[in-house]
Amino acid sequence: MLEEGYAAATSRRVAARAGVKPALVHYYFPSMDDLFLAVLRDGAEANLARQREALAADGPLHALWWLNSTHGARLFMEFVALANHRKAIRSEIATYAERFGEAEEAVVTAAMSAHGIDRDAFPPVVMSMIITSLARIVLLERGLGITRGHAEAEAFVERYLDRLEP
Repeated sequence: MLEEGYAAATSRRVAARAGVKPALVHYYFPSMDDLFLAVLRDGAEANLARQREALAADGPLHALWWLNSTHGARLFMEFVALANHRKAIRSEIATYAERFGEAEEAVVTAAMSAHGIDRDAFPPVVMSMIITSLARIVLLERGLGITRGHAEAEAFVERYLDRLEP
């Protein structure tokens, strides 16, 4: 999916990549939706585990920025594209996104409260969404060869995070 997009992920190609016969793929995953959901769930659970580690580390906001800016976010974006065509994927993404977002918002809320930042003027859920979305769009654009404003945006976010987590 990362190399050629979700449309290129067929049961035959998955079988070839895994070194097994296509029938074995179909035995464990009767449909491509079943396979996609298994991959999505496995990746989402792994990402939630990485998020828990990030939240427990020194500098959780910096760690969350990094987490949203990495390879896993590219795969997430590919699943988002797939979700436009498959309801089961869409529902699963929404479930995991809520879990991930709630934990991220809690960290942002705590950091803002610790620094006396007006949470009415700067709602933590909005600030969390801005940082997450920006990290993902930079990653996505970079994959397309677009770099305009990336260095400036990353520097801006780093300055913001450094104020909250010196």
